[in-house]
Amino acid sequence: MAASLGPLVGAIDQGTSSTRFLVFNAETAELLSHHQVEIKQEFPREGWVEQDPMEILNSVYECVEKTCEKMKELNINIANIKAIGVTNQRETTVVWDKTTGEPLYNAIVWLDLRTQSTVEHLLEKVPGRNKSFSKFKTGLPLSTYFSAVKLRWLLDNVEEIKKAVEDQRAMFGTIDSWLIWSLTGGKDGGIHCTDVTNASRTMLFNIHSLEWDPELCKFFDIPMEILPTVRSSSEIYGVMESGALTGVPISGCLGDQSAALVGQMCFQDGQAKNTYGTGCFLLCNTGQKSVFSEHGLLTTIAYKMGRNKPPFYALEGSVAIAGAVVRWLRDNLGIAKSSQEVELAAEVGTSYGCYFVPAFSGLYAPYWEPSARGIICGLTQFTNKNHIAFAALEAVCFQTREILDAMNKDCGIPLNQLQVDGGMTNNKILMQLQADILCIPVVKPSMPETTALGAAMAAGAAEGVEVWSLNPGDLTTVTCERFEPQINPEESEYRYARWKKAVMKSMGWEKSETHSNGDISIFYSLPMIFFVMTSMVMLIASKYVSGK
Repeated sequence: MAASLGPLVGAIDQGTSSTRFLVFNAETAELLSHHQVEIKQEFPREGWVEQDPMEILNSVYECVEKTCEKMKELNINIANIKAIGVTNQRETTVVWDKTTGEPLYNAIVWLDLRTQSTVEHLLEKVPGRNKSFSKFKTGLPLSTYFSAVKLRWLLDNVEEIKKAVEDQRAMFGTIDSWLIWSLTGGKDGGIHCTDVTNASRTMLFNIHSLEWDPELCKFFDIPMEILPTVRSSSEIYGVMESGALTGVPISGCLGDQSAALVGQMCFQDGQAKNTYGTGCFLLCNTGQKSVFSEHGLLTTIAYKMGRNKPPFYALEGSVAIAGAVVRWLRDNLGIAKSSQEVELAAEVGTSYGCYFVPAFSGLYAPYWEPSARGIICGLTQFTNKNHIAFAALEAVCFQTREILDAMNKDCGIPLNQLQVDGGMTNNKILMQLQADILCIPVVKPSMPETTALGAAMAAGAAEGVEVWSLNPGDLTTVTCERFEPQINPEESEYRYARWKKAVMKSMGWEKSETHSNGDISIFYSLPMIFFVMTSMVMLIASKYVSGK
């Protein structure tokens, strides 16, 4: 007979590199079981990043079924799963046919750069080409990062989507919308909705009125009828219509970074967390007041925990490339056979004066500079792959330092410690390095799945479910590992200043001129190609000279 542990809550965690389904005990927040499936990223052209929406959806079904099988093996009754939350990679854009349930094009991933020409054309309509023209409505600058420009590109370049819009068959959504619509019935009555946190990343949403903005939709020439209904982050949207959890309500939805903020229990004004995933995202809760940055940060909705509850806001610093740089060293340069090998290589403990700026998708916060491209500088004949691996980890920490500095300036009260989560936090070298570069302690929860936990909390707390209390006195105390700075501040400042110098050298590589299809000519990247080739020749030569 299956054991009963009280109410359980599931969480679908659909990220850029993988999909997972996790089940938590609603009373203790203990993780009971999970399953993970890696997701392919496709790079059809330079700067383009796509994923197959059907692969993403099927990975969710697989993770749910496999987790339920594991729970049965553990003698845990899946009938105790009372709700499911969804958390997702934000900004990634999908358009599908509501009559067939099929996507009309691959999902354009948040990292994708093809829309640079779209951004340039849109800027021509803005007085003074001011990228921040909608800042006080959306909290965002005009950038390739956000969904509106990706959707505009699809409408301009994909005939099937143009035709579907004309025929009123098209639906747009970020990954949460695509999953919830599909899981709640799809073409047979699926619920087309999103939550305020995901909507706030589209550039079409007014973060004060909490509605799609007609003026912005007109500016981007987006038909409002293809947009999902915007709901709170915690309410019953619909129920699972197939599989082992048929009939279980889907009642929580948060963009991944908002979910991590909730999972880290950052409910108070001034509390912040940094998530290390494919990218790196630092969010600081600013309470029920939207704070607008003077230092390159975004204003976004943190969460809205119920239909009749107020929205809470956050300042966010977004870095495009964090964990992705480890994957790049592994897959593109072949420096190691696995991510773990890259981390082992970094045990050399120094970059030996080598600095790596992984601006593969331009620079996000605090620069918002799409012309930047990745560089490795400071190479000598002594430099080897271990030094480059260490420089890659150091780059993640320097980028975090940049957005933390910006946040401290905007908030006026410096953080005295940094709460962290995400897959990369398992690397103790990285966490110690981060403490050293920030000159403040880094605090990591012993249960690292805070993103999924946040989605589960939102789902379990929803009206009509109510198995998870979000009252401050009821929240589970989280045990943490703490990393204290171990180098003197002068050494840290010296290394940071050298990093800033490298960042300046990464800018201006790419020109904004593009071909009509949005493809950036490879010839604009010749300086970068030459730099990388000469860098690799130096590495090979040094290896040869040393007799290795």
